[in-house]
Amino acid sequence: MRVSSFGVVAFAGAFILVVCASSSPLERTSGDPVPRTVDTPGDESVEATETWPDRPADDGAGFSQALDAPDPAVVDASCAACPDGMVYVDTTFCPDLERNCVDLEYDKINHLPICHEFLRQQYECRIPKRRISFCIDRYEYPNRKGARVTRMLDWYQAQATCESEGKRLCWASEWTAACEGTDSTPFPYGWKRDHDKCNMDNFYIEPKKFLPNGQFYFYARDPDVRAQELGRLDQSIPSGSMDACRSGFGVYDMTGNVDEWVTSDIAPREASKWAGLKGGAWGHVRSQCRPTTFSHQPGFAYYFVGFRCCRDVEGAPKWKPSPDAMAAPQVEPHDYASEGIEIANGPGPSPTKFSRTRESKPE
Repeated sequence: MRVSSFGVVAFAGAFILVVCASSSPLERTSGDPVPRTVDTPGDESVEATETWPDRPADDGAGFSQALDAPDPAVVDASCAACPDGMVYVDTTFCPDLERNCVDLEYDKINHLPICHEFLRQQYECRIPKRRISFCIDRYEYPNRKGARVTRMLDWYQAQATCESEGKRLCWASEWTAACEGTDSTPFPYGWKRDHDKCNMDNFYIEPKKFLPNGQFYFYARDPDVRAQELGRLDQSIPSGSMDACRSGFGVYDMTGNVDEWVTSDIAPREASKWAGLKGGAWGHVRSQCRPTTFSHQPGFAYYFVGFRCCRDVEGAPKWKPSPDAMAAPQVEPHDYASEGIEIANGPGPSPTKFSRTRESKPE
């Protein structure tokens, strides 16, 4: 399957790589070529890739950045400029890239095509690559190895919490570049989907609703009711628990575990406007680096939605969004994560995972 700019997507780009010494690149892999096949469009209303108008790399407006390899002195200074717990990424990135899926599943439950394997190290960058340089949290918020992941904050609260630490939410393209890593892989760990490497493909636990109004228990005003239900639904793992679930830049849990808020850098969707969600959560979803979910408003909060933060690097080029992107509003810095409700211990990942040969939970 040839994947297009909108639909089931997992694209990658050729990078000029800069990684600080603390990161842990994945080993390069190779594979035999296979023929291309015809694209099957996905559900654009749910997920789509970042894409820009076809513009020249030197348009003079600061929209694109030079592709020259970074100065080593600048690299050393920039690595030092990233706070503890953040990874420095300085590379070239292709916003619009075509990659071939060689093992496709159509998920009837979520109405999504899911690619299980992509043609290794063969892709087509359809517009000029652009320089991208930034710091990104190594782990999902609160960005501590072994910590419980923060959930139930909307885009505004997540952005305000990042701002309270002198950071911000990541641009969608920054997030993608950090996920694709040194080899520009469609999954952070390589070219083939693997639920033994990241926390995904867990069986669904049905949320409870109040009757007769149909409101979910996890939105309850009563903190005890809310905490108990959030715990019952919790299939997350502590940050960094699965060592194989890291990108070539050494960033952990970018697919699976929880969906992560980002700031969209493409033209707005009617619901999400300037916001997006990346990475998928612990269920049976796409869980790739490229797709972005645009189905939810910025004020949306959910039991498997979290975030991580990014930060500009002084003296390094800043990522510029598409000219069609909708500007995100400014928020006052505020640590909403510290005000979160205490959540009861949850069941964690399901012992048996969803697969194409087993679509129902074992008894």
